[in-house]
Amino acid sequence: MTESGARRITTANMAVPPQRLESLVPPRSAAASTRIWSTLPRELASMFRPRAADVAVAVVQEIRRSIPEYARLLEGPFGPIVTGGVEEAIAQFIDRLADPSAPREDRAKLFRHLGKLEVAQGRSVDTLQSAYRIGARVAWRRIAEFGQSVNLPTVTICQLAEAVFDYVDEISVLSLEGFAAAQAKAAGALDRRRRRLLELLLSDPPVPAQTVTDLAATARWTVPDHVVAVALERGEGDHDLPSFDDSVLEDFDAAEPCLVMAADNDHLPSLHEQLPGWRAVVGPRVRLSEASTSLRLARRTLTYVHRGLIQDAPVVWSDDHLSTLWLLTDEFLARELAERTLRPLAGLTVKQRARLGETLLAWLETSGSAPEIAGMLNVHPQTVRYRLHQLEALFGDRLTDPDDRFRMEISLRAMRLLEPH
Repeated sequence: MTESGARRITTANMAVPPQRLESLVPPRSAAASTRIWSTLPRELASMFRPRAADVAVAVVQEIRRSIPEYARLLEGPFGPIVTGGVEEAIAQFIDRLADPSAPREDRAKLFRHLGKLEVAQGRSVDTLQSAYRIGARVAWRRIAEFGQSVNLPTVTICQLAEAVFDYVDEISVLSLEGFAAAQAKAAGALDRRRRRLLELLLSDPPVPAQTVTDLAATARWTVPDHVVAVALERGEGDHDLPSFDDSVLEDFDAAEPCLVMAADNDHLPSLHEQLPGWRAVVGPRVRLSEASTSLRLARRTLTYVHRGLIQDAPVVWSDDHLSTLWLLTDEFLARELAERTLRPLAGLTVKQRARLGETLLAWLETSGSAPEIAGMLNVHPQTVRYRLHQLEALFGDRLTDPDDRFRMEISLRAMRLLEPH
């Protein structure tokens, strides 16, 4: 590039709006970056160093004016960090002018740290990147003004502009690295706290309410009065892990995956759409301290789905099967009760026991007439009358005893579940 051409670029740059200055310098390769810094005169460092403090003040003032979020922070304890970061960034730029080959790792620590601070302050990295761009524009204007005042060659001023924006590209990448590392660490810590909270909620006996409240505050989970637990089972094939918001505590990695959420959570009605490829069983609505009970019943319901005792579906609601869950709470006791209560049927054939059992259950459930029961069982009324006479002969006065009638009904219902026909 000729000196007259470089002068034309410099003059044009001075007229371009500041927000577009960085676009004039495209991203550099490592080789291009080395070339930029190696061709600059070393004596520039001693020329710029006495003016570094004034440039830092100008940069901070422009940041304060242009970024309201930082303007507020500059008034508090964060202010010295911003000011110190600006001063250090300018000092490191000048040091690099003096010796481009000096190790950069110590310089990198500052900018990675600034990226980490953005995570700690709950901001996106965009705010910090905006501050860097503002600093670059202010610094370049000061460099251009100084260069013209001391008659620096136009080519040198252009090279300095390239160096400024190359430097900003570099420190932006370093801050992004720090931001990403801190964000990953924070996300990992949050995941651990949420997993621990889920474990505490599902522990038996339950932990003190204050312990749950304290951990929930750090795990970004709003503590509800009532919850439901959801037992999960992965279907065949590969499926992406579902993604829920912070209102849902989840563990997809466990041997028995599960969720816990508020009983009125907006995700519940659409679980089928949000869990493609998964089977979900929603436990009963319980108090927070009884979350383990909700999960226990959800998992028991899932077991009965596997056994064909409860109809399968992508989402099964335990509340729809409470009688089944109650009747089969202890299968040994259910079978023992049935054996004792229905002993008069023991001497019959399998088919006779089945026919008389269904007739007895229909009669106990409805106390209906022979024609009504015949309609339920799809048999002739005379057949029902015959079976009822058989039952009277087998059970006698027990058919009129309320306690015996209750035991017969629950025994027959339990056996219908355990031995479906």
